[in-house]
Amino acid sequence: MVLALAGAAFFATKGIVIKLALLEGIDSVTTLTWRMIVAVPIFLTVGILGYRKKLAQQPLGAPPVLTWPVLVQTLGVGVIGYYVASYLDFSALEYITAQFDRLILLTYPFFVVLFGAIFFKRKITLPMVVALLVSYLGIGVIFWHDLRIEGDNVLLGAALVFGSAIAYAAYQIMAKPLIDKLGPQLFTSIAMSGAGPAVIAHFLFTHPVGDLAVSGNGFLLMLAIGTVSTVLPAYCISGAIALIGPERTAIIGNVSPVVTVGLAISILGEAFTPYHAIGTALVLGGVFLFTRKEKPKVKVLEESTA
Repeated sequence: MVLALAGAAFFATKGIVIKLALLEGIDSVTTLTWRMIVAVPIFLTVGILGYRKKLAQQPLGAPPVLTWPVLVQTLGVGVIGYYVASYLDFSALEYITAQFDRLILLTYPFFVVLFGAIFFKRKITLPMVVALLVSYLGIGVIFWHDLRIEGDNVLLGAALVFGSAIAYAAYQIMAKPLIDKLGPQLFTSIAMSGAGPAVIAHFLFTHPVGDLAVSGNGFLLMLAIGTVSTVLPAYCISGAIALIGPERTAIIGNVSPVVTVGLAISILGEAFTPYHAIGTALVLGGVFLFTRKEKPKVKVLEESTA
């Protein structure tokens, strides 16, 4: 749960950094590309070191740690989670506020639970349903308020984030069995490394290479999007999925609006109305209900002590 909370908090800074980059004249695709330029070398280094450690610890005659089918699956899942979902989310921030974006993105736990029940026969408990309903009621309050006052682009932005939520939910569900095989460290390294080439190819098809030239505050923001908003939360979320499962990780992730709201108000100067206060309180209430009723047994993994 601590890993899930930390991952949600770090991920919540992403929208703020993207908004600041837009103010510097750096569009969403360029920011996403810089995210990969900064993050992928870190993921590759950690992944190679982790893989070598696994090989050294592997008993003689044991099955291989990483097979070609598992490698291809992990790369594909990474493209869904770190390219498709991220591209849709980054693009949405060109049309809507950071708070609005984060709250719509939080619809993804519903799809995580739904996909888990449909495809993996996972049980949906009553406390989980109640927690989801309370959280989504809070999201609905803020959605209704912001929809009335936003401009014509709000529906396009909302649709983009909704697509991102579905893609991210699919990523979390498909990631679980692969994390069980590889461990959170190696899985995240391979998944992010798979998304990097897809993002860079997208950039080269739509932008001249010269658009990567940034300086001053823009460069600091690109470093932040790659490290604080990507590397740290990615490993936290993968570790949480391995320990408590995708459904619990997804619902605990509902705390991210608190971070986003605080940063959006203090840094971006976005409005925070009584509707936002009520909605945020309901979201937190849903998280409290879930963590109070559901106390999962923590399974210790080798990777958790690595």
